[in-house]
Order: sequence, then C-alpha cells, then structure tokens
Amino acid sequence: MGRPIVAILYDFDKTLSVTDMQNFSFIPAMGMTPDEFWGETTKFSQKTGCEKILSYMYMMIKCGNDKGIKISREFLQSCGKNIKYFPGVSTWFKRINEYGESKGVKVEHYLVSSGTKEIVEGCSIANEFTELFGCEYLYDENGNAIWPKLAINYTQKTQFLFRIAKGVGDMNDEEGVNRKTKEYRIPYSNILYVGDGMTDIACMTLVKRNGGRAVAVYPEGQIESVKGMYSDGRVDFVCKADYSAGSDVEKVIRMHIDDVALNNDMQKKQLSLLNK
Repeated sequence: MGRPIVAILYDFDKTLSVTDMQNFSFIPAMGMTPDEFWGETTKFSQKTGCEKILSYMYMMIKCGNDKGIKISREFLQSCGKNIKYFPGVSTWFKRINEYGESKGVKVEHYLVSSGTKEIVEGCSIANEFTELFGCEYLYDENGNAIWPKLAINYTQKTQFLFRIAKGVGDMNDEEGVNRKTKEYRIPYSNILYVGDGMTDIACMTLVKRNGGRAVAVYPEGQIESVKGMYSDGRVDFVCKADYSAGSDVEKVIRMHIDDVALNNDMQKKQLSLLNK
C-alpha cells in the first residue's frame, strides 16, 4: 500500500477570501461598487433568464467593453493581487501539509469555485493548490475575453468530487470521469470539503454521502448562518473562518488526517496478518 492522500476541496469566496474575489480590484477598476455590479448582474439575469454564473461572466465582459478596458487573462490575473483572506490562510497550507507529512499522509488542496479562475491565478495562494477549478474565459487572437470556456455553478461543482477521486482533471475527458472503477486515486472517505453556505450544499451533501466529510465556515459572530446546515445533516462540522494555528478549523482538519492515517495503518496490519 502506498502513502494515503487526503484531498481538501475549498470554495473560495467567503470561505478563504473575506468576500467575492471581484470586489477587491475588478469592480473598482470598472468604476463601480460591489452593490452596483452585483445589482446589475441580478437585473440582467432576471430580465434575460440567463443563469446567474453566466450572467456575471457576461457582465464582466460588458463592463470592460463599456469602460474601454481590455478583459485579458493578464488583466484578470492582476485583479487577484489585492484579495484579503480570513486569518491564517497565508500560512495554512504549509502547516497542514507538514502535519500530514508527520502522519505519513500526503495532503492535496483543490479549489472548486464558481468565481473567476484567472483572478485566483493572480492571487498569493494560487500555487498552493494541486488544481484550480473555476469559471474561465475563452480569448480571441488579440487576447480579449469573448466567451465562457468553463462555467461552474453550484450543482456543477459536484462533478469535481468524482474527478478528483479518480484523478481526472481534464475537463474534456468525459470517458475517464464516468468510467466505473474499483481503484480510486483518492478514496471518497479521504476527501473533505470546506465551504461557507447555501451555494456549497450540493457538494457538501455529496461528499458526506460518499463517506467524506464537510465543514461549513462562518465569519466572526455569524454562526447562525451555518447552524441550520449542521442540524439538517448537511455538514459534519461548523467552524469560525479562522485558519490560524490552533484554530477550530485546523483541529478538525487534523482529526480528519489522523483518521485517514489510522485507517491506512489498520489496513496494512490486516494485510500483514492475511499474508502470515
């Protein structure tokens, strides 16, 4: 048996970052406030019936065109530089990786977001993720965003549980992600999902149903926003969005790693007994 892998899947907006990623630099660059941009997005969605994620992606291009700002990959990546995170996020990944190593477990971090992948690519923690899954654009020959290349809404997030478990990151590999298999690169029981609210429920429920664990995080003083998710059985834990050393989130993740390590040791022991 090889070294077990723990996969931690994260939402981004209001899970790792304190608010929507577009609010920090992109929306101010458009000369708008977050309330104005998201308000216009909602109006557009209601008027046209366009799905909400596709609506915000359309509005980002429209606002850029209206302001004469080229919506290129480079511009969007530059909008990730000023993102503010909850406490402890900047050192979180190193600490959790080191704890996993101390237990003989490899930890992999995955972002599964309905936000803009290119903005995340420009943020300070982008390199901490094994893979980034988010909404992204198709660009023309001049580098202008012209069409959604990938749009991930709240229920579409669920496919990434299967992709990550099977090690199928290529979005065009439909055969691989749907192939029935007995051997998973990462067993579902080793997967943990961290999110902040209603938009994560489909993923949280699926992770739990398949033997993994789900954690709902909340900003300081706002535990009421996630209590219902626990009482409804949607999540295993609710914790304040504080990723500092010794925080409740860290304790929960460590327990999950401990559990995976223990299960792996028990399986090894059973195999050794069978082979006597």
